[in-house]
Amino acid sequence: MRHKFGFIIFILILCLTACGSKAGSSASNPDLALQSQTIDNKGSDTIVNLALAWAERYQTIKPDVKISVTGGGSGTGLTALINKSVDIANASRHIKPEELEAAKKAGMNPQEFVIARDAIAVIVNPENPVNYLTLAQLSAIYRGEITNWKEVGGEDRPIVKLSRETNSGTHVFFLETVIRFGNTDDKTIFSADTLLLPSSEGIIAEVKENPNAIGYDGLGYVTHEVKMVAISSLETPEVYVIPSADTVADSSYLISRNLFMYTPDKPTGEIEAYIDWILSAEAQQIVRELGFVPIVDNERK
Repeated sequence: MRHKFGFIIFILILCLTACGSKAGSSASNPDLALQSQTIDNKGSDTIVNLALAWAERYQTIKPDVKISVTGGGSGTGLTALINKSVDIANASRHIKPEELEAAKKAGMNPQEFVIARDAIAVIVNPENPVNYLTLAQLSAIYRGEITNWKEVGGEDRPIVKLSRETNSGTHVFFLETVIRFGNTDDKTIFSADTLLLPSSEGIIAEVKENPNAIGYDGLGYVTHEVKMVAISSLETPEVYVIPSADTVADSSYLISRNLFMYTPDKPTGEIEAYIDWILSAEAQQIVRELGFVPIVDNERK
């Protein structure tokens, strides 16, 4: 009986010791109790390389926060936000009224953050002698009213028009700003013979190979293999401007825009910390390095 009682005491001591060691481990190493968190980030192909660079840098700062970045277009990202399948949607355009309404019906209150600025560069093949276009000429080309390069000072060649696909925020911005001159009552669309390409890289590749092609792309994607065309405004058609960080910052290049991130509601926790970091000087330096334009003053809306 004495041996049985002693055995029971021994087992109780082992249990208490084991429990005490586990609690002590958590208390002395609180990081062991932290769960790694994944932030799902999806949307604009214009922003995707920048978002990937941000994610890579941020994970050296906070290794426990994993950031998953995918493209697919602004519309795809905002649809995923509405469907509650992402934490952050990237967009190279404002959220549309119908998207905002759908989000609110789903119980959300989307928050918009301006995270960088960009220019839409008009690009042609380096062999093309055309260096300048007025905004009116550019609009007429994409409306299908100007169809030969000789009509704008070039050679007698047909114009091959390239555009991003309709789900792209860049497509929507170009449509509204260039083809429709910012007129919300204008329902003109791209000429039916415009070739729609799925990526910014695809437009660069096609313009590089086709001397008849004209396309447009985010400034951060333009390479030395294509030529940027200087564009005038409607108000001062005699002044032509090449897109650059400086001409975007001083608003002299007309076809420029803000780039956005959207969250389903006011961000908290790690998502708030990540957005705050994106608006920091460190993250904005990455914006500059990738050919986009850093923001100076940002306000949460």
